[in-house]
Amino acid sequence: MQPEMTRRSFVKETILSSAGLALALNSRGEDQPAPAASPGTLPKGKIGKLDVSRVILGGNLLTHYTHSRDLKYVYSLAAHYNTDEKIMETLAKAEECGINTVSMHNPEHPISVLRRYRKERGGKIQWIICPTAPVEPDMIKYREHVESLIKDGCEAIYLWGVHADSLVAQGKIDLVAKAVELPKEFGVPSGVGAHSLAVIKACEEKGVKADFYIKTFHSHNYPTAPKPEQIKEPYNEFPGYWCANPEETAKFMQTVNKPWIAFKTMAAGAIQPQVAFRYSFLHGADFVLAGMFDYEIAEDVKLANEALARTKERERAWKC
Repeated sequence: MQPEMTRRSFVKETILSSAGLALALNSRGEDQPAPAASPGTLPKGKIGKLDVSRVILGGNLLTHYTHSRDLKYVYSLAAHYNTDEKIMETLAKAEECGINTVSMHNPEHPISVLRRYRKERGGKIQWIICPTAPVEPDMIKYREHVESLIKDGCEAIYLWGVHADSLVAQGKIDLVAKAVELPKEFGVPSGVGAHSLAVIKACEEKGVKADFYIKTFHSHNYPTAPKPEQIKEPYNEFPGYWCANPEETAKFMQTVNKPWIAFKTMAAGAIQPQVAFRYSFLHGADFVLAGMFDYEIAEDVKLANEALARTKERERAWKC
């Protein structure tokens, strides 16, 4: 009996055919691939002036930045599968299934593919992007990234969680506030990303005028979840977790009156999507950001809709 595959794992086989080398990808341990996408819908919520689908396409697979723990070959394998053409097919599949927004950071080449998708394919998917330029007192480099994204038509911008974690740990909440205010000059929603709950707490305490938050959120109910002694705050990137304190996060977010996008909800493939979506929506997330291969999208939209239909008992009111 073969072991169950995790959501982000690849079948470790390839099929050699006359057409060349193809990837046999099946991350859910199924005998048959996920059903082909059909026109679908997802409920939407508001982030500023934007109507955003409750499931947002994560950019990690499109940028090839995969959290694969100690499986060093996965990054290269993902890059070989997600070619530029496949990325555009994935974006189109997402739109077909009701996902109207993608979120990622801004490496040059993937952003150029997003541009091509709009220009060459007529793509309408919205962008929520975090610039990776350093956030410094003069804001020169950060402004350059923001202005470039706005020129490309980016619909919303947020402070990268890596930067926000570091700035708050250093007591530089003033720079967090500056980074949030900058995109507002251009009339687009501006948010804050975070791995550490300390970031959200500091922003709320100091009155940072974020329009939304993107915060890691997943349970610790999976085999490689951290033991209590391995969990540290401020956020410490232990290989097995991205949300140090899910219970505290859910409780604190009940006090936050701003849209919350939950990410890393599957703990980089350790948690099945149906479990992750249910957990996130039930415990207060307004949106789920999920990295998906093209063949996973139709099924994940179905699972998300099922999870949303079962969240009437959620304790945190919808914030959008």
